[in-house]
Amino acid sequence: MSFHTAWQSPSNIALVKYWGKTHPQLPTNPSLSMTLDACRTETSVEIIPGGGKLQVWVDGVDTPSFVPKVAAFFKAIAERHPWTAHFDWRIQTHNTFPHSSGIASSASGMSALALCVVSLAREFQERIPAKDDLREASVLARLGSGSASRSVYGGWVVWGRTPSVPGSNQEWAHPYPDAIDPVFSDFRDTVLLVDVGQKAVSSTVGHGLMNGHPFAEARFATAHDNLAAFQPILSSGDVGSFLALAEREALMLHGLMMASNPPFVLMKPETLAILEKIQNARRDGLEVGFTLDAGANVHVLYPARAEQTVREFVTTSLSTHCKDGACIHDRVGTGPQQLTKPKLLL
Repeated sequence: MSFHTAWQSPSNIALVKYWGKTHPQLPTNPSLSMTLDACRTETSVEIIPGGGKLQVWVDGVDTPSFVPKVAAFFKAIAERHPWTAHFDWRIQTHNTFPHSSGIASSASGMSALALCVVSLAREFQERIPAKDDLREASVLARLGSGSASRSVYGGWVVWGRTPSVPGSNQEWAHPYPDAIDPVFSDFRDTVLLVDVGQKAVSSTVGHGLMNGHPFAEARFATAHDNLAAFQPILSSGDVGSFLALAEREALMLHGLMMASNPPFVLMKPETLAILEKIQNARRDGLEVGFTLDAGANVHVLYPARAEQTVREFVTTSLSTHCKDGACIHDRVGTGPQQLTKPKLLL
């Protein structure tokens, strides 16, 4: 007898960056993220009684190279969900965005898998350690990928304890609790694909480089300060201040990598050309800014009211710096959804 469930879960982009962690996958500073909409992972899970065998299909292809990462996830959650070891797992997954595109596929993928685990636990009437399903999914997703903890919620999300957000927690993320001006509830993000290859340094290695980093303590303190600074900006609808602060956070992340030991330069010449054009355009009055993850690709940020002019700017001025002119248009999303008809099951 088999059981199955399926979820789709989005990626997210952090405005205050999570960079540095302690065991077991706990952040050294708080982060603030915007959940995306179009960039998501769809995951179907089928289980049968067994001894914990794992099979993973990616886009319909049996992909053994993904099994070790999934196995590490199940090992990490075993204490909270020991029942998982008594089943064989057939996992099928599909991303709506290109792999290695600078969009956090680990965030969307691990959150989708965590949501499937929690749904199956409910079906078997297993005990849920956290007080609700989404919190439990956030805890489990975190154990697979730190940023995945934020993807189980829509809109704006906080992860990591910080004085300015009562109730913030190291072990799970939760929706941003304060008032948000409508301009930020429908914000846009166009991802410019400068480099679609593997990053020169993995996120795991990058986080580890914060151990003993000469600027680590200053960075951690600045993250708390910047998250607190975002709060009046989000409530007031001050787009200009939002974009300026988002850019400082992104550039600080890359500055930390360039100052680590060994140092890494992840931006490409085309990345720098895009950033300069964006900053010049904002000085000329266009409501546009950027953020970056730990890679070469650029997330172009702008309000919905500027969508037409910004997209024209992307087409005429920025896309020439992208690989084959590629970009992905996205926006703030509402969060994961359970798929009532698991369409990926073969």
